[in-house]
Amino acid sequence: MKISPSLMCMDLLKFKEQIEFIDSHADYFHIDIMDGHFVPNLTLSPFFVSQVKKLASKPLDCHLMVTRPQDHIAPLARAGADYITLHPETINGQAFRLIDEIRRLGMKVGLILNPETPVEALKYYVHKADKITVMTVDPGFAGQPFIPEMLGKIGELKAWREREGLHFEIEIDGSCNQATYAQLMAAGADVFIVGTSGLFNHADNIADAWTLMTAQIMAAKNEGSPHARTA
Repeated sequence: MKISPSLMCMDLLKFKEQIEFIDSHADYFHIDIMDGHFVPNLTLSPFFVSQVKKLASKPLDCHLMVTRPQDHIAPLARAGADYITLHPETINGQAFRLIDEIRRLGMKVGLILNPETPVEALKYYVHKADKITVMTVDPGFAGQPFIPEMLGKIGELKAWREREGLHFEIEIDGSCNQATYAQLMAAGADVFIVGTSGLFNHADNIADAWTLMTAQIMAAKNEGSPHARTA
């Protein structure tokens, strides 16, 4: 599994320590950009992205929970973003233009599905995605309960990828933790976005929290292995 810690959940009083540790252990940084309109919350910004970029070598994935994504793409590119992840609810009518702009500015493209949004919504541009994220909670706030109906959506994306010969990663955003790892892996997840329940609340020290998270993921992986099922 690849791991993408959600920086809206980090301890900002330990910014340098936590960013440097994550950079040496994780696969991505997940950075939520919210405008207070598309979702009822305000979080991180291009300025925050630029500060992370000073310390980070791993890709910065910016998830745009905003009504006007076209206003954010160029500023995030200048700040050092590596991925821009878009909601179909905000890009339909300009999806191809925005995806082309992200590519032109040297970034990769992510697409993200809210719980109520069907996979079919991505039909005409799914082949342009490097990563597709499934929201397993309603967007906007950390710490929400897992929505089990999304397991079928993960399986649907995996089948679509195999059927069409596509190469996007399947990422999970929302309540990735000890209670859900095994079923998410079984459904076809490639990347976990980990936040409060998956990483940062495990311990005050990021290294201790990471060790516990890793042990939980390995236990879930072993739980789902053929050997474990026949033992």
